[in-house]
This record gives sequence, C-alpha cells and structure tokens, in this order.
Amino acid sequence: MKISTDIKPVTYLKSRAKDLLNQVNETHRPIVITQNGEPKAVLQDPESYENMRNAIGLLKLISLGEEDIRRGKSKTQDEVFLTMDKILAS
Repeated sequence: MKISTDIKPVTYLKSRAKDLLNQVNETHRPIVITQNGEPKAVLQDPESYENMRNAIGLLKLISLGEEDIRRGKSKTQDEVFLTMDKILAS
C-alpha cells in the first residue's frame, strides 16, 4: 500500500471526484482529503465503512462485557443454563 496515493488535496477532490470515487470503490482504501496541507476529511467506500462500523460495534460490546466482568456483573455458564431451565420448565 502506498499511502501517498491515498492523500489528496481538496482541489483534487473538486476536479476529479469521479476518479476518487472509482479509486475508493476499487481499492477499498480510504482517501484522506487535505485542505491547506492538513487532513480535513476521509473518503471511504460504503462497504468498508459498514464493515468498520460493525467492527467498532463489536469492540464496544466486548468493552462493555469486560467492564461488567470487572464489576462482578456476570454469571457462570452453569448459572445461566440453570436459569434458562427454570424459565423453560415453568
């Protein structure tokens, strides 16, 4: 991966939007858009964006689960199955 091809100034975006859209959809690599030499936005294809959002969601769930474990808010597998058996039996 050559990162220099994935950084473009906003003027390039204005004049070559179609080319940039083709690039992100073909390579699935985001493009950093700069303004006055500073990064200002990221252009990304929808599939990669959705995958990233899903991954972030999973990481958030893992983090919440780890926090519950640290706080003692968890049950063993046996406790869960016993509770389920009681619910299903009633």
